[in-house]
Amino acid sequence: MAGNSFAVSSGRCHRASTAQRGRESRRVSCVRPGILDGERGAGLVRRLVVREHWSPGRIAGGIAVERPGLMVFASAIHRAINERRLDPPGLTRARRGIRARLRHKGKRRHGRGGPKERRGEIPGARPIGQRPEIVGERSGLGDREGDAVVGKGAGACLVTLVDRRSGLLSGGRCAAHARRDVADVGIGALRRHPGSRTVILDRGMEFADFEKVEQATGAVFCFALSLHPWRRGGNGNTNGLIRECFPKGTGFTAVGEQEVRAVYDAIDHRPRKRHGYRTPWEVHHSTVLHLL
Repeated sequence: MAGNSFAVSSGRCHRASTAQRGRESRRVSCVRPGILDGERGAGLVRRLVVREHWSPGRIAGGIAVERPGLMVFASAIHRAINERRLDPPGLTRARRGIRARLRHKGKRRHGRGGPKERRGEIPGARPIGQRPEIVGERSGLGDREGDAVVGKGAGACLVTLVDRRSGLLSGGRCAAHARRDVADVGIGALRRHPGSRTVILDRGMEFADFEKVEQATGAVFCFALSLHPWRRGGNGNTNGLIRECFPKGTGFTAVGEQEVRAVYDAIDHRPRKRHGYRTPWEVHHSTVLHLL
């Protein structure tokens, strides 16, 4: 008898290779198909990445909250993207496909650090150490982190103000990257959200008219130390989301206010992991939306 087979009591011949193939076939057939194996689930994930700019983590969390009958892990979505199983049909290997729509384009993130700070000192700037201690607890609405997103050239920019508690984004397009224009946009944004208590900024000279905003809104402004972006982590993360829609090199002079507002609204309606995958808008307004 061959080395991989032997006779059994029933008179039938047992062949090891045949048994192994049968075992592997049964193992494959008993695996429960995942959400990404069907076009419905794959299409949902593809739409949320490409059109809504959601990360794999947000997608997994949002599905768990709104569609508890389905289950998918962020790692499975990352794996499917890296294996190009979610790319549109007919896409050549030379193109990066859906992976290029991720926030970091599938690249590794860089650590802290950067060039030496060379911007000027703002007269009367209140250091971050003088802010009320309760601000660091994120226990209530009205404490914000601010920044300016600069585009190509010396023209228009975006002013971003992020609530530390809810993550709600306010601000808007600024016609010029100048202290007076930035102050006017800041006043309008804070007046649309009464009850603003504090604002933490970096030391860019575009915020040199902060006292004008304080007098108009009653908010207290503090300034983070140079090269300490993590002191305004929520704002930095939100600016990264904005850059998904307006990559570096975008000239904001040609971008309209309505387009900017649409991007801000989309970010406010993205689920956040720290909120149990509720959106900043839901947390800020104490309500629940159905997004999927």
